[in-house]
Amino acid sequence: MKVTNNKIGGSPSSIETNKTAKSDAAKLGNVDAKSAEAMHSKEALKSSANVNLSERAQLMQKAKEIASQTETVDESKIARLQKLIDEGKYKVDAASIADRLVDEHLAIPE
Repeated sequence: MKVTNNKIGGSPSSIETNKTAKSDAAKLGNVDAKSAEAMHSKEALKSSANVNLSERAQLMQKAKEIASQTETVDESKIARLQKLIDEGKYKVDAASIADRLVDEHLAIPE
């Protein structure tokens, strides 16, 4: 008859995990073994968890990333455009702007 430390239904790896959790609890001092085992199982769950985002959610995430990026401001371009506006020389092509707005709207998936 062969005697082992395995519990019925338990695998050797789970026993090693329990031993590790208990030794970690002993190192922490104020955490009992069950709490340490629960923390260890949560960490294992986190590492194996997968989240699949819908295409729309991915687009929203990408939009948030783009909006949060800080870009450098071209002060000379702003000054040049401000001067043109102040002098009344800056002309807006409304048809071109409307066309681009419609094109961008059509490009966004619903």
